[in-house]
Amino acid sequence: MEIRTKLHARARIGAAALLLAAATGAWAQSPAASVSSRLADTVHALEGRTSYYAHQLAGQLTASGERFDPEAMTMAHKTLPFGALVRVVNPANHRSVVVRVNDRGPWTAGRIGDLSVAAARELGILRKGIARVRMEVLGLGSAAQVRD
Repeated sequence: MEIRTKLHARARIGAAALLLAAATGAWAQSPAASVSSRLADTVHALEGRTSYYAHQLAGQLTASGERFDPEAMTMAHKTLPFGALVRVVNPANHRSVVVRVNDRGPWTAGRIGDLSVAAARELGILRKGIARVRMEVLGLGSAAQVRD
């Protein structure tokens, strides 16, 4: 419950910042080029629990239209655009990876992302299956990568 409350508070703060930027004319830049930078500046980090996709899903289509590759550094996120780059940090062992959003999810309550097997392995969470992590948005990718 505490994680959900923190995430909702951060989402409200982020939405308020976006509305304030729009109201003050900070969005006067070109729309396509500036949306990514404004969102990346507003959504800094998320903390919560994540899991990883099973090998059985290899080859299935993701929401972005590409096939799931368990050995690629990818993840699912509910709202970040496809192509967004996210650093995922495991605070328990200080390992981190950079992954690219290519799918939607997770659809299990209390989780903020689903990682590929390769990303979970690098973070040292394969045995646990679920781990508390910190996600930092590094960039939102190019408009060509965004399909949602």
